[in-house]
Amino acid sequence: MSKKEEIALALHEIGAIKFGEFTLKSGIKSPIYIDLRLLISYPKVLRLISEAMIEMAKGLKFDVIAGIPYTALPIATAISISQEWPMVYARKEVKDYGTKKKIEGVFKEGDTALVIDDLITTGGSKFETVEPFEASGLKITDFLVLVDREQGGGRQLEEKGYKLHSIIGINELLDILKRNNKIDAERYQEVKEFIAATQV
Repeated sequence: MSKKEEIALALHEIGAIKFGEFTLKSGIKSPIYIDLRLLISYPKVLRLISEAMIEMAKGLKFDVIAGIPYTALPIATAISISQEWPMVYARKEVKDYGTKKKIEGVFKEGDTALVIDDLITTGGSKFETVEPFEASGLKITDFLVLVDREQGGGRQLEEKGYKLHSIIGINELLDILKRNNKIDAERYQEVKEFIAATQV
């Protein structure tokens, strides 16, 4: 069994891949939702995913990894501990007491941060994500995500000069689930058509 197949089936088994009608952060209504917040309760699956991301990250140049709150923070932490790679993260809410920092962690101006996130739909939320890092003097060149929903986010990142790396695309994820009889042909077709019809 390939690593991608192992990850896809593990995500399905823990209930992280949901079918129904969901409104995504981008505002798009979707027949599939991938909820990676569950990973904190499944350390074996979290390890499996972090190992796959480590393999991909080893080919990239960076000084620190940047975990995106909240879903990707446990993934980035698992990677950081395993490889002893320093980590930073941007606060969702800047405190009005203490240090009042936007970015937590130690880095030098000009350091390159590899952004670790759970998934990508459109590039919009990713541009918001990098703003505090870049404003604090970090350089961002690459994004590493677990799932690419393949709705145009990668292209949007490239247009702004960033590079997207993903462990698995949603179409391959669906193919694996169908091949292993985890979804029926009707559901498979519905989601495939949705992905093709909602490109940004």
